[in-house]
Amino acid sequence: MEKFYLEEPSIKRKEEAINYIKEHLKYNSAINGSGGLDSRYENYEEWLKYRELNKSIDTCPEGKCPGIEYFLIRENDDKLIGMINLRWDLTEDMLQHGGHIGYGIRPTERRKGYNKINLYLCLLKARELGLDKVLLTAYDTNPGSVKTILALGGVLENKIEDNLGRYWIDVEDSINKYKDVYKGVI
Repeated sequence: MEKFYLEEPSIKRKEEAINYIKEHLKYNSAINGSGGLDSRYENYEEWLKYRELNKSIDTCPEGKCPGIEYFLIRENDDKLIGMINLRWDLTEDMLQHGGHIGYGIRPTERRKGYNKINLYLCLLKARELGLDKVLLTAYDTNPGSVKTILALGGVLENKIEDNLGRYWIDVEDSINKYKDVYKGVI
C-alpha cells in the first residue's frame, strides 16, 4: 500500500521541486499551493528564505498572510507528488478569494485520489495550529478541486465572481470522520 506524508521544503528537495514546477509548465497546467515557488523556482534558495519569513506574522511581507508550504511525499518511492499551502490570519483578499489552504498535484499523478490525502494531512496541521474551520476556494471550472473539498466535508458558503465557490471545512469533524479512510496511507 502506498503511504504519504507532508514534508517542509528543504534544500535536499531542490531538484525535485524544480522538476515539479517544470512538469506543470510542460503540461500548461495551473500551479496551485506552491507558496510562490512557481514564480521563484529558478532561485530555489531564495524561495526557501522567503517562505521562512512568511511563517510568522511578525516577518510576513506586508499585504500577505502568514503561511507554510509542504511537499506531499509518496513514501514508497520518495517522490514529490504535490504541494499544499496552509495560511492563517487571512487578509481580506484571501478571505474572499483564496482561503486557508491551496493545493496541487503534479499533472502526471492526478486522478488517483492523492489530493484528498494531501488535504487530510493538511487538516491535521491546521488542527495543530488551532484552526477550527478552514476556508478553501475553487472555481466551478476545476471540478477535481471541488470534489476534493466536498470529499473531506466542505460546505459551500457562497459563490462569488466567475463562479468561485467558497467552502468551509470543520477541521475536527473532518479529521474524525475520515481518519479510518486515511489511516492506511499516512
